[in-house]
Formats: sequence, structure tokens, C-alpha cells
Amino acid sequence: MEHQGFTIWFTGLSGAGKTTVSRLVESELRARGYKVEVLDGDVVRENLSKGLGFSKEDRDTNIRRIGFVCELLTRNDVIAIAAAISPYRAIRDENRARVGGRFVEVYAKCPLDVLAERDVKGLYKKAMRGEIKNFTGVDDPYEPPLNPEVVIESDQETPEQSAAKVIAKLEELGYVHVHDPNALGFAHSRNQVWIDYDKEADVLHISFRKPQQANDSVMENNVVYHYDGKELVGVTVINARAMFTILEGIVL
Repeated sequence: MEHQGFTIWFTGLSGAGKTTVSRLVESELRARGYKVEVLDGDVVRENLSKGLGFSKEDRDTNIRRIGFVCELLTRNDVIAIAAAISPYRAIRDENRARVGGRFVEVYAKCPLDVLAERDVKGLYKKAMRGEIKNFTGVDDPYEPPLNPEVVIESDQETPEQSAAKVIAKLEELGYVHVHDPNALGFAHSRNQVWIDYDKEADVLHISFRKPQQANDSVMENNVVYHYDGKELVGVTVINARAMFTILEGIVL
């Protein structure tokens, strides 16, 4: 699929959900046919920024390096997704300017006490006791975005809900096409899909809710689309075996 590149920049404290949600967004965009690359902060530090410490200067260098790669990807029509704490506002704004404004800032917001409780390694509590120094959000500053395009809150939303907010913003900004649920072979952003095939009747049921809640149905070419208001909640394929044969012939 031909499309213009842009950068999605996830910022927030450690454990706030940046990596989890960025991977869900990546999966949805790939399913829609877009070219996507993810630059995860921890992975970048092990490779591109190996040897850098956690002083302000080193942190800035690390984030600038991620921004440089995002610029290259964006320029070559790839969707770059960065997921890094990136604590300083000025460097994030610098990266926004670097990629030419095609930049969507996603603030992963979560209260410190929640992060400390969910931290299985206990790093937050160690930092609070002074056992770890220069820990962002405890004794090292984190500057929240002033006007992010999207705010996700992992203490109030599921990762799937957060990812859906990001995708909706991308559609609103015109960076990705608004998804047409009436097309066969669509990708759905929900985290669970229930599939049931009645072999005897040769009918395939696909539901995005359990139980399926539909108050309207539309049939087109042996496919019944089930809606709850305007939201697609399920699909029924009649003569499924024949349809799969046709699709297999087209693909092969």
C-alpha cells in the first residue's frame, strides 16, 4: 500500500504501557497493509545507543538518535513508531520539527503509585528508598507533553482501548485511511475474535463480542454483516467452503 510516512512517538514513565500499546498499533497498521517499524527504547539502548548512561546529556543523545532514525523512515514513507521514556519536552519537540511535523505524540499517562505497584522488578520502590539514583519520575525529572495528540491511561483503559484511540486519531488526521468494515479480509482491532464453523451447514460465524450483540444485519454476496448501531460486531459467511475456494484461487 502506498502511503506517506509519519512518526508516532510514545512517551511516558517506565511501565506506563508504551511498548505494549505501540506493538498493538503496529499490528493493526501492518494488518491494514502499511509499512511500519518500531523503535523501542530498551532495544535502541542495547544497540544504537549502547554505552550511553543516564545523564541528561546521554538521555538527550539517545532520544536524538531515535529521532534521526524516525526522520529517515518517515522520509522514505515508512510509519515509524518510537516508544521511549523521552523525559525532556524540548528534545521531543526537536524531533517533531526534525520529521517535518508529521508527528503524533502519544502520552502514556499513569500515576506513580500505580506504576510502583505493578513494577515486578521493584525498581520504583528501590528508587524511592534511594537505592537507585537518576530514576525518571522519582529523583530525575519527567516533563509531560503540553499538547499531545493522544493521551492513553493504562490505569483506566485496556491496551486494546488505548491502541484504538491512537488508530482513531491517525484516521482523524488523515494519516491512515478510515477502515471500511464492509470489506472482506478486514483487520479488526479488538483483542479477541470468536470463530465458529458449522461444517454440516457450511456456515462460518465470526464474532467480535461474546455473546454477539447485534440489532441490525445486512447481507451482501453470501456474507451477513451484523451491526450494533454503526459498529460491526460480527460476520456470517454462507457457503463458506466455496468462498474460501474462490479466494484461494485469487491469491494463488
